[in-house]
Amino acid sequence: MKTIDKIPTSKIQRATKLVSTGAKVGVNYIKYYGDKMVTSKEEAKDRLNKNNAEDIYDSLKQLKGSALKVAQMLSMEKTILPQAYVEKFSLAQFSVPPLSPALVLKTFKNYFGKTPDELYDTFNATSINAASIGQVHEAEKDGKKLAVKIQYPGVADSIASDLAMVKPVAMSMFNIKGKDSDKYFKEVETKLIEETNYVLEVQQSMEIAQACAHIPNLKFPKYYPDLSSDRIITMDYMEGEHLSEFTKHNTNQEKANKIGQALWDFYMYQIHKLKKVHADPHPGNFLISEDGQLIVLDFGCVKTIPEDFYIPYFELAQKENISNQEKFLAKLYELEILKPEDTQEEKAFFSKMFHDMLSLFSLPLQDETFDFSNADFFLKIAQLGEQYSKNTQIRKYNANRGSKHFIYMNRTFFGLYNLMFDLKANRIIINNFNSL
Repeated sequence: MKTIDKIPTSKIQRATKLVSTGAKVGVNYIKYYGDKMVTSKEEAKDRLNKNNAEDIYDSLKQLKGSALKVAQMLSMEKTILPQAYVEKFSLAQFSVPPLSPALVLKTFKNYFGKTPDELYDTFNATSINAASIGQVHEAEKDGKKLAVKIQYPGVADSIASDLAMVKPVAMSMFNIKGKDSDKYFKEVETKLIEETNYVLEVQQSMEIAQACAHIPNLKFPKYYPDLSSDRIITMDYMEGEHLSEFTKHNTNQEKANKIGQALWDFYMYQIHKLKKVHADPHPGNFLISEDGQLIVLDFGCVKTIPEDFYIPYFELAQKENISNQEKFLAKLYELEILKPEDTQEEKAFFSKMFHDMLSLFSLPLQDETFDFSNADFFLKIAQLGEQYSKNTQIRKYNANRGSKHFIYMNRTFFGLYNLMFDLKANRIIINNFNSL
């Protein structure tokens, strides 16, 4: 893969790159209007989406940082984005052009004050994995194979300006009006700032790994604080296959169920026992070992769940509350989904929309076991998402709905459900974490 010798780090450089990308998108739209005259509207739109997704991703992968991280987050919204965007943006999970070896060595020295050769017995300056915020290198010390994650230069300093640039696009995509939108973007900004703090990540990694060490078929790398800094993390090198690659060829249902149960138990234990959760459940953060164990990587994005959100959030998922209109509406107000100033029309629309969604989405939480290989369940979720994304009525309303904590909690559950479906795990014991 081609390497990158320089990353735009100043606000002007990064803004210029996005403006030039906007110009390419504009040209794509001109082509689209001409295309519609000679082909069907559907074919023309598919080509437009493909061209736009490619141009936008090509720009973001050179910028890296929070701009690329937002693309990665959006790639998990499979029911909202056109497929072309999902496919292209999902590459941000674990496949982006790495920094060149020369830039790696320069960046390492800037961050640590020492060269890699002064810390490790061996260090490979060619990256083995590059993502949105940092890339990973192989090293060795005292006979132990290590993985060294190095943050891209300028990432931490450009978060606020990057988000300001992508904010108009996100607001349009998710029908967020200007009023009250700041709390959502502030939540994303806060989490992204935390993700660039590698001292915090090492601390979170060690805490959660220790708290979840008793969960069967789950493995974590060991972390080395003395070989880490605020921009560099050193951990054990873990041998395994990316979860997405494993699911492409696996035909062993018993193995899929074992890994799926470990994944489900890991998330339920964090949410219900620790009240904090690894809120970045994409395939690039999980490996499958040769003996069929789940290896968890990258604790940069950890969401703490406040009690005053946790209680109504899970009460809203209970069957008896979904079927009781009075209790259901009370929870919607408690979670800021409905607002006192809503019109009767808005109240009716959003209460029905969330009733439809929760009646379906909460099904796995209501049974003793659940079959996550059930394609019909995920098809219904996709159809419901498409139905509301195309609903013209929703455009009339302010879609700023719900507590800011929904952003990462919903992201966690959407990502977890998708991983469970990719594994085709069935007969998963939902409350198994209580007996561990």
